[in-house]
Amino acid sequence: MTDHNTAEWWRQAAVYQIYPRSFADANGDGIGDIPGIVSRADYLAELGIDAVWLSPFYPSALADGGYDVADYRDVDPRLGTLEDFDRMVAALHARGIRVVVDIVPNHTSDQHAWFQEALAAGRGSAARDRYIFREGTGPDGSLPPSDWVSTFGGAAWERVADGQWYFHHFAVEQPDLNWSNPEVREDFLTTLRFWSDRGVDGFRIDVAHMLTKDFPDPLPSRAELDAMPQDGAHPLLDRDDVHEVYAEWRAVFNSYDPPRTAVAEAWVRTPERRAKYASAESLGQAFNFDLLEADFDAEAFRHIIADNLAQAAATGSSTTWVLSNHDVTRHATRYGLPPLNGRAEKQGAAWVRAGGPEDQLDRETGLRRARAATMLLLGLPGSTYLYQGEELGLHEVADIAADERQDPAFFRGGEYDGLGRDGCRVPLPWSASGESFGFGAGRSHLPQPAWFADAAVEVQAADPSSTLSLYRRALGLRRRLQTDEGLEWVDTGRSDVLRFRRPNGWEVITNFGTSEHEIGEEANRIVLGELRDGRLPGENTVWLALRA
Repeated sequence: MTDHNTAEWWRQAAVYQIYPRSFADANGDGIGDIPGIVSRADYLAELGIDAVWLSPFYPSALADGGYDVADYRDVDPRLGTLEDFDRMVAALHARGIRVVVDIVPNHTSDQHAWFQEALAAGRGSAARDRYIFREGTGPDGSLPPSDWVSTFGGAAWERVADGQWYFHHFAVEQPDLNWSNPEVREDFLTTLRFWSDRGVDGFRIDVAHMLTKDFPDPLPSRAELDAMPQDGAHPLLDRDDVHEVYAEWRAVFNSYDPPRTAVAEAWVRTPERRAKYASAESLGQAFNFDLLEADFDAEAFRHIIADNLAQAAATGSSTTWVLSNHDVTRHATRYGLPPLNGRAEKQGAAWVRAGGPEDQLDRETGLRRARAATMLLLGLPGSTYLYQGEELGLHEVADIAADERQDPAFFRGGEYDGLGRDGCRVPLPWSASGESFGFGAGRSHLPQPAWFADAAVEVQAADPSSTLSLYRRALGLRRRLQTDEGLEWVDTGRSDVLRFRRPNGWEVITNFGTSEHEIGEEANRIVLGELRDGRLPGENTVWLALRA
C-alpha cells in the first residue's frame, strides 16, 4: 500500500478538479464560491480523493471563465475572501485532502493594475515592457504587426488609443506578459510564495508551454509561423528558455518542507518535449492529454498507457491520467458519440472539445464506457485527475441558448469550434429538487437541464449501483491497493480486452468489446465490478485482488 502522507504524495494521487463557480454556491447569488467548497468538504472526503485542484478563483472580469486574472494574490469578492480561502485550506487539510491551485502566467486580465498602468504610461515605458507591445504596419501603423490569429478567433493583436498594438494569444481581454522582463519573473515568484505560505500544496500551471517568446523583426506571416517546427526555438510555443523560468520556480518549491508540487499543462508535439516539463529541475510533472483525444478502443488505450509510462520512467516523474476537464466535452458524452477515427484532425479536435449533436448521442453506452474507462485509469500507476461531476456520470449539457452562454470560444470561434466549453461547466446538481438542484438558493449562472434531477448527489448516494457509489468504492479500494509504480500486461487472447497486473497482485481487466469475456475461476478474486456467470460483460471493467 502506498503511503499518501509522504512528500511524494503526488506521484499516485487522485486529484479532483473543482471549477469554483460551478461547484457549490453558499450565498445564493448563482455563482459557486469558496464557502460553498467548505460546505462540501465532507463530500470530498467521502469521495476518497487525495487532493483538490482549484481552477482560478482570483478577481476577474470573467472574459474567459476566470483565466483572465486581475490580481494573482487575492480572491474574487464574488467567491469569498482570503480568510475564506484559509478556512477552506484548513477544512480540507483536516480531512487529509491537499490543495492545488491554478496559476495563469502567460497573460493577465486587461483589468490588471499593470495593464492599466501600461495603457496610461505610453510608448517606451517600463510599464509597457511588462507586456508585448509593437508598432503597427502600413503607412500610418493602422494595420496589426502581423496577420496572426488568436486561439479564440480574430486577430491576435489589439490596438490601443495611442496607436500601438498589444499581443494576446487568447481573448482580447488577456494581454500576454513579457517573460523577458525581470519584474514579471520576480512578481510570479512572489505569488508562488504567497500561496505556498497560506498552505497550498501545489500548482497547476496554465499553458505552461507558452510563456517565453522571441519576436523577430520582421515578424513572420501566419503561414510561416504555422510551418515552423516546435523544437524549442519556435517564436511563441514550447521554447527551451521557458525552463529557465521553471528552474527559478523549482527553487521556490523546494524551499518548502515538504516541497510544493507542480504539474504543467503543456500541449507539445513530442514525448521528448513533454519530458522537459516533467523533469525534477523543471515543474516535476506534466499532463498527459492523449486519452482526451482517443476513442474507447483497446489498442489506442494500450499504446497510450505503455507510451506514457515509458516517458515517466525516462524522466523520473510519474504520469498523469485524465479523461475530462473544464476545456473538453465530458467523456460520458464523447464515448456515446460516433468514433473519432477516420475523421480529419481538425474535425476530431472540435468534436472532442465541443460535443456532438444530441441525435447522435447514445447516453447509456457513453456512461457505461465512461465507467469502464475510469475504473481502468484508477488502477494505473501514476496520478489520476478527475473533473467535478464525472463521479455523477454527467453528460455534456449541449442545450444552452446563445444568450446564456459565457465562453468566448463560443462567440469567437477559433480552435474551439462549435458550442464552446460551457457544457462541461454547468453547476453541479446536489439535490433532486430546487431551482438549482441544491447548487444554491436560487438560479445557477449557467442553466441546468431537467435530467440533472436523476443525476443529483442525494439520489446517487442512496443507490449502491450509481456512478457516485462506484467512484467512492473505487477510490477507497485504490488507496488500499495502490502499490509501487509498476505494471505488467497479461495476455487475454483477445485484442479488445486489456488486462494488467500491479506488483502486489492487483489486476485490472477491461473489456472494450461488446461480447462477454470469460474470467473463469479467478472470479472469486473480484473486489470491484460485476460478472455474469463468470464472464465480464462488454464495455465493463473489473478489479481482481489477492484474497486473504
